[in-house]
Amino acid sequence: MATAADLLSAAARRWPEAPALWRDGSHLTYGELDRRVDQVAAWLADACPLRGSRIGVWLDKRVDTVVALFAAMRAGHVALPLNPAVRASQALASLADAQAALLLSDYGRLQALTAADHARPWRGVDVDDAAWQREVHSLAGCPPPIRRDSQELAILFYTSGSSGAPKGVMVTHANLLAGAAAMNACLGHRPDDRLLAALPLSFDAGFSQLTTAFAAGASVALVDHLFPADLLVALDRYAITGILAVPPLYLQLQQAIEAAHRADLAGAPGSASLRYFANTGGQLPAANWQWLQAVWPHAAPHALYGLTEAFRASALPPHEFERKPESVGVALPGGTRLHLLRQDGSFCASGEAGELVQQGPLVARGYWNDPARSAERFRPGPDGEPAVWSGDTLRCDDEGYLWFIGRKDGQIKTSGYRVSPTEVESVAAAAGWPECVATGLPDRWLGEVITLAVASDDISGLANALRSGLPTWMHPRHIEVWPGALPRTANGKFDRVLIRQQLLTRLATTATDHASDGND
Repeated sequence: MATAADLLSAAARRWPEAPALWRDGSHLTYGELDRRVDQVAAWLADACPLRGSRIGVWLDKRVDTVVALFAAMRAGHVALPLNPAVRASQALASLADAQAALLLSDYGRLQALTAADHARPWRGVDVDDAAWQREVHSLAGCPPPIRRDSQELAILFYTSGSSGAPKGVMVTHANLLAGAAAMNACLGHRPDDRLLAALPLSFDAGFSQLTTAFAAGASVALVDHLFPADLLVALDRYAITGILAVPPLYLQLQQAIEAAHRADLAGAPGSASLRYFANTGGQLPAANWQWLQAVWPHAAPHALYGLTEAFRASALPPHEFERKPESVGVALPGGTRLHLLRQDGSFCASGEAGELVQQGPLVARGYWNDPARSAERFRPGPDGEPAVWSGDTLRCDDEGYLWFIGRKDGQIKTSGYRVSPTEVESVAAAAGWPECVATGLPDRWLGEVITLAVASDDISGLANALRSGLPTWMHPRHIEVWPGALPRTANGKFDRVLIRQQLLTRLATTATDHASDGND
């Protein structure tokens, strides 16, 4: 296969009547999905004749979203999925950076973009518009492009950068195909599997639920959940066999299960059908792995680790959980090579902490339209071959298993998302609080919680400004008023290390005082 869209066409030939997507209790077969993708691809090929155009898709998690993304790739273009939870300003930033030619969205989102920016170079299309749907459905299909190269760009995943500006990770068709093969080798997907799409499709791990399912002939349940209970209902409604989620979502599921099934956890949703549950985007504590295994005793646990720049890097096999419950495992199958290197580029000894460097077929091409940052992160590995330097610090034990320690840069890893402090600080500054520093403080479930230190006597209105200007996962958990000016280094920059240390001390003292008050 040359492209990720070929996964779908191959599945449609092999399993035309098998369910591919589930939504709202009904399903779409592989044959039906393939035909719909063909029709939209034909329309896109005509609307955007320049091959490789970036096609934005900003929709809730629904069948139209999947159709649009795969149609863009089938038409020879580059898919640009936007998280449905981002604000209009952030969507505009990604569309502008990608130089998108077209955006497939809905009426409400298109109106929000028009209100935020009248001078838009891309064309917006409302996929719910009846006239557009009639035009698309009248098309017979899309002929295959003349040249199909697996090294062409397939999709751009936008992720936070250390400077605050979003980065478009350039993922090729070969990357997507290799990722699907690696996940299927790791998780053993079968045609009778039903996967729960719990993560956003704009997240590389969330999108992989589609590619891995299509490669194996499995089906995917698309669930836009407002509450954890929605996912619990979906587990039994669709007889889900596999779920991939991030630690905060597992916390919410655990709390919902405990609240609804205190008397009989053995009958919790998913216990009859689930055969595996996998975690990514952060470390899940050993106690919670054990709790989930008790609730889903027939389901195998899988711990995955990786970064958007190279999909996933490693996985902990289920049989090792009892011995190494907090390890991130070993390199994924299919040619992934992992190295731990010292600052001078030499190899770390067993047990020594170093930067993880990944090589192999999952390494993306670089950052879109950003050669400087690409050269910094994507550079040759120890053998001179292409590699991605993760910025993550890990160690390796005597048996070759990896253990995550932390990040080298100042990015905050929360709820499975990477957040640049600058992204939070810029919104606060625009609202009138320029003297501020955002940092991440340890949290058992979220990995880190965003905390904002502000040098101001009056922060009334700041929380509202942050809520209106940032998506939910970027909202600071704590806003701390700083007496006087924020400390600075010798070169005049904010002393982020000292600020973080003092915030840790301050919040720890506050927690101790509250505990003491409760015991009086």
